[in-house]
Amino acid sequence: MHPARERIAAVFGRSQGSGYLLAPNVVLTAAHVVGDCDAPSVIVPGGTGRVRCRVAWARDDDRRCDAALLVAERDLVVPETAAAFEPLVWGRAYDLRAWPGAQAIGYPQVQRDAGGGLDTEQVLGTLKPGSNLLSGRHVLDSEYGAPGAPGDGGSPWAGMSGAAVFVDGLLAGVVCADPNGWRHGRLTVTPSATLWSEFSFLSECLLAGHKPQSRSLASPRQLEIEAFERRLRDYVVEKSGELTIIGLTLSDGEGETWPLDAAYLSLELTGPTPGPQARPGETCADGGRRAVPSPQRAEEALAGHRRVLLRGAAGSGKTTLLQWLATTTARGDLPPGLGHLSGCMPLMLPLRTLIRRGALPQPEEFLAAAAGPLAGVPAAQGWVTGRLDEGTALLLIDGVDEVPEADRRRTLAWVKDLLAAYPDARYVITTRPSAVREGWLSDAGFTELELLPMSRGDVLAFIDRWHAAAGQEHAGQEHGQEHSERLRAFKESLSAAVVAKRDLGRLATNPLMCALICALNRSRRGYLPHGRMELYRAALDLLLIRRDREREIEVGLEGPELEQAQTALLQKIAYWLIRNGRAEIEWHKAVEILDRALPAMPAVAAKGGAEDILRHLVVRSGLLRQPTSETLDFIHRTFQDYLGAQAAVDDWDFDLLVNHAHDDQWEDVLRMAVGHAPPRARAELLRKLLERGDAEDANRHRLHLLAAACLEQVTEVDPDVRTRVEKAAAELVPPRDTESAKALAEAGRIVLDLLPGPEGLSDEVAHAVVVAATTVADDRAIPLLSRYATHPSRQVRAQLAWAWDRFDTDHYAHAVIGRLPYDDGLAFVVKNSAQEDALRRLGGRPEVWSAGQWQRRSRTTD
Repeated sequence: MHPARERIAAVFGRSQGSGYLLAPNVVLTAAHVVGDCDAPSVIVPGGTGRVRCRVAWARDDDRRCDAALLVAERDLVVPETAAAFEPLVWGRAYDLRAWPGAQAIGYPQVQRDAGGGLDTEQVLGTLKPGSNLLSGRHVLDSEYGAPGAPGDGGSPWAGMSGAAVFVDGLLAGVVCADPNGWRHGRLTVTPSATLWSEFSFLSECLLAGHKPQSRSLASPRQLEIEAFERRLRDYVVEKSGELTIIGLTLSDGEGETWPLDAAYLSLELTGPTPGPQARPGETCADGGRRAVPSPQRAEEALAGHRRVLLRGAAGSGKTTLLQWLATTTARGDLPPGLGHLSGCMPLMLPLRTLIRRGALPQPEEFLAAAAGPLAGVPAAQGWVTGRLDEGTALLLIDGVDEVPEADRRRTLAWVKDLLAAYPDARYVITTRPSAVREGWLSDAGFTELELLPMSRGDVLAFIDRWHAAAGQEHAGQEHGQEHSERLRAFKESLSAAVVAKRDLGRLATNPLMCALICALNRSRRGYLPHGRMELYRAALDLLLIRRDREREIEVGLEGPELEQAQTALLQKIAYWLIRNGRAEIEWHKAVEILDRALPAMPAVAAKGGAEDILRHLVVRSGLLRQPTSETLDFIHRTFQDYLGAQAAVDDWDFDLLVNHAHDDQWEDVLRMAVGHAPPRARAELLRKLLERGDAEDANRHRLHLLAAACLEQVTEVDPDVRTRVEKAAAELVPPRDTESAKALAEAGRIVLDLLPGPEGLSDEVAHAVVVAATTVADDRAIPLLSRYATHPSRQVRAQLAWAWDRFDTDHYAHAVIGRLPYDDGLAFVVKNSAQEDALRRLGGRPEVWSAGQWQRRSRTTD
């Protein structure tokens, strides 16, 4: 119960004051007590003595806030006492109700003995939020009157500043002054709500080891709301706390989930290109928002940003990252750096579902979209707008790219309306890179971040986690040890293969592809397909057919003809979704599609009606799922595009494909259609694409780049058509900026033969060339990149430094890293021991950082 004797601190800074231990080495006090003292010290009763502290955070603005956070050099209490510390919860006043029974314990002047020795005083009284409304402070009125003034005319309460104020065991504020006019009968208090509005304070608490939790000093209505919020947090954790891991088991689709905590892998993000390399926590020269170093782990890149637009390719982990944000925020288990989300309530808003309903939802409808079963709870009335108003709602808006292009203007207007009405709320919005232009929301203060392709280290970590999760299927069962040994062998062989085989390494660039590769490696006993299209084809074979065969289940659609038929039925559903710009389909609509198709499939029709067949596809295929009882979608958009592209080719819908080629929702469909098509049809499709590009100036670059990217999907192309595509791509070289460089890199290795050396290029174009080459990430790019190692632009050299992990470690170290100037001010990100050894052989570098931790290692990485 708080306050606790062993946590009541005496603080010595510019003056003597009081404090309270938030953790064994973390002290809350008043900022004016510390003042300009460089090395304040603290002592607690029965503790480890007087200990020097550093000031982690302080604010004294003379009116609203007077508080400081100190971190001691060592624990202020002995280990046994520290282990018995009870959790501390902050209490925030939401109304003007007075709170009798409040108390504060500190070391005031009035309690000093004749020799000046300190002792404590426990002040009992009423905490009054309605006093000092204009200054924003509360007051604590003493229940037992005022002490006498000392003879020197000072305050008898001198030394009490910094004492923690408690109401019903909740930390409600910090004593900061003895106000004039009240004859020492009251104390002024910095309320806890003021500190909770300071994101930097909450971040420092997390860094120091205190995880802030709060509840209200509440009226019955507020207590009802808090009970509702606890239910909502539990719901969010339950709903978002599992990942679907494709191919994890050979059981039904429901078994292919795994706890997010065990399966989540923090990936790397990069932000808008900062000037020269930035350090964590740095601000821009003009005092603007912090530049994001490249690359950073997700939790580091997101630190401090209230508005984020997150870009990522299909399967890159955008939705998974939002799930992680939702669960960690709901649990209050945020890592250091994300303190600005403390106390927030996450609401996941999937645009793919919302847009299907017509008008996008208004705030009070958000709860129905994010947590439908709780939307009717009485306490939910007005709750969303209340959270948005106070800035403690975290809106996770997923999938701008899944909104049809024609609806994106109104989606943007909807977002901007929210921002105008609720500027203090927190927003994270996801999209594929090509769906919206760069800077789509920059005028609204959004920071743009992009999920990077997985590094080799991330791929190996994913392989390890996937196999660990897969091993749980047989844990404790008969032959479980034998199964574990096989899995270990598969894991080790695959880990070696993704390092040794560059073609395989180029496929394993995001969590979706890594999951497919892991599943196929196990299913095929180590034999893996070589190309992306073959990989998708094999994955469908695994999910549609082989899973039931290996489980020896009779499913009623066995036999080659019927197996092909269920693929054809899925293609029809997928193609309907693509043509209609949708990501979900109503159950009754899917039944209608199958009902129209079954007369041409008598063998399948003999097995049952359309509804029975659809139910079979959902239960057995592993590709369809039911987000709600009334809707269906594919487990990933990539499978929808793959199946729909085959249907488009089968229907010879080349004009339809080409006419939609400018639409980002159709880009992957077109690439896969080229991969599906036989050689003559493939040539016709590419010719039509080039012809449309030649005819439309506005879309020429996009369509010609798309044609070049399609070549990466196939091995056989008419030579004349290939030449025309390569010539069209060459006209787009060199790229002029980062966005066009990444688009050019989609064409794959053919780009490397087109990219120029640094001679005669501007700094911006040189940087774009290096971005394109490092994004392709083929070792054939190393000679070209070596020519840029001495480029005068530090931005170019920084790109070369951080791209090391995408290439063969030793080859790249010798050809590129070794040519970068030694004392260049670049921060080298070391991600594994091989890089560390290579850098040491090159003589080290002044600044070397450990990936994911951003800790400076040493001058020579010793």
